[in-house]
Amino acid sequence: MSKVEKIIDELKTLTLMEASELVKSIEETFGVSAAAPVAIAAAPSGASEVAAVEEKTEFDVKVTQVPADKKISVIKEVKNILNIGLAEAKTKVESAPFILIEKANKDDANKYKDLLSAAGATVTLE
Repeated sequence: MSKVEKIIDELKTLTLMEASELVKSIEETFGVSAAAPVAIAAAPSGASEVAAVEEKTEFDVKVTQVPADKKISVIKEVKNILNIGLAEAKTKVESAPFILIEKANKDDANKYKDLLSAAGATVTLE
């Protein structure tokens, strides 16, 4: 049995009070602290990454697909949203996939997505 295994076996027999006393003694002797393990320090980093993803405020409205039988209604919606001529709207719709609006705020992006989806287009927010 190695020296480390013997120490582990001895540690297994300690009561809770003895283990607490041992930790304090190790902290004082070696100048270390058992108060902040690495796993706890990593949690805030992950939380801030999640918050950064949730804080996205600008979206690109991308029309990815327009079924042939829905093309006319989608052209009308694109014309109204962009305030452009019918021929220009038709050219845009026929070039799908395309980005309809860049850097729209969340509310506008969702509104445009809903309008175009109702007209029959497949729309994503990026």
